Amino acid sequence: MTELKQLFDLTGRTALITGGSRGLGEEIAEGLAEAGASLMLLARRETWLTPAVERFRARGFRCEGALCDAADATAVSAAVARTLEVFEAIDILVNNAGVTWGAPAEEMPLDKWRAVLDVNLTGAFLFAQAAGRDMIRRGKGCIINVASIAGLRAMPDAVHSAGYVASKGGLIALTRELAAKWAPCGIRVNAIAPGFFPSRMTEKVLDQFQAQLERRIPMGRVGRAGELKGVAVFLASDASAYITGQTIVVDGGATAV
Repeated sequence: MTELKQLFDLTGRTALITGGSRGLGEEIAEGLAEAGASLMLLARRETWLTPAVERFRARGFRCEGALCDAADATAVSAAVARTLEVFEAIDILVNNAGVTWGAPAEEMPLDKWRAVLDVNLTGAFLFAQAAGRDMIRRGKGCIINVASIAGLRAMPDAVHSAGYVASKGGLIALTRELAAKWAPCGIRVNAIAPGFFPSRMTEKVLDQFQAQLERRIPMGRVGRAGELKGVAVFLASDASAYITGQTIVVDGGATAV
């Protein structure tokens, strides 16, 4: 029987993380690197990407980076090809890139709705498709989709983000579908559904409504730095070898009540 330390060991594996240069994506990347994985970080802006790559390299991790818009199919194909060129394989794909747009549903501009779906849902599909082809060829792989509790329940009254909610619900459904279809190919597909964590995306909501939101969370607080990376390492590692098609909720109990 494999020892516990070996179950969580990612030495020799390569992880491609979209939106990996800051926030929750950077935290997940950090956890995977600490467990031994090599990293390919993707981001939309050089000003975010280069400092993140340098931070990881300064800690002794093998890390490369590339610019990529997850909504651009050509850019996605190029990013996956570049990763395969540098590392020869993609063992772990983390679909973390995400955007949102706040507006009541009756006022949501169609172009903003489409932009959110294009990045959060279609972008995740494009990356899964491109990386999945190589995983199928090799007969193994792991995909982690970063969803949200927004895909499981309606958002609080103060938060208007119909496009984001729809995209994350779709991502959870896509997780189940790919898991079922690709399990015979040795590929596991799971999702993480965070609750509210401080990030650039949530800062305006938390500035106005954090106390109100925390009253609805049994643990009485929003998430903290470091509370997601362990879940990501678990799902990426052999410790979860018999888990696929699942969504792990990390929300302080918010969806339990």
